[in-house]
Amino acid sequence: MDKATRQEKILELIYSRNITTQEDLVKALSEEGIEVAQATISRDIKELNILKVNLRDGRQKFVALRPQSESGTRRLLKVFSEAVRSSSLAGNILVIHTLAGMAPACASAVDALCIPAVAGCIAGDDTIFVAIKSGSDVLRVEEEIMQFATYVEEDNE
Repeated sequence: MDKATRQEKILELIYSRNITTQEDLVKALSEEGIEVAQATISRDIKELNILKVNLRDGRQKFVALRPQSESGTRRLLKVFSEAVRSSSLAGNILVIHTLAGMAPACASAVDALCIPAVAGCIAGDDTIFVAIKSGSDVLRVEEEIMQFATYVEEDNE
């Protein structure tokens, strides 16, 4: 299996399962018929800009973020966790309320999450509209995004 195909499968697993450790990722890949060394997974995690985060319910998980500097991504998630106040649903739109002036930075954090079910975001001063591609995904996407309202960065092992 080539590197691009393996990395595509890694992203698919990160989005579809609660992968919490590199060991979990190696096991999940093995279940998919892909045998890979932990050292290879470690390199893939770095190349794919995958971070391990603590969620507000105390669980941890890997999340894949859009390519940019790692420190920039971490800062966006920190801003999101400090600025978000609440969320609500309006059809297939997730409405996120932030501190005044913070919606653009928080929308950038949502964009950085690269959630496949998100069509896009529009930010005002203190409100973000997140368009969800399918109404059946709205609750799951809200839960996934709002987990980062209490983001705490972690090392990847």
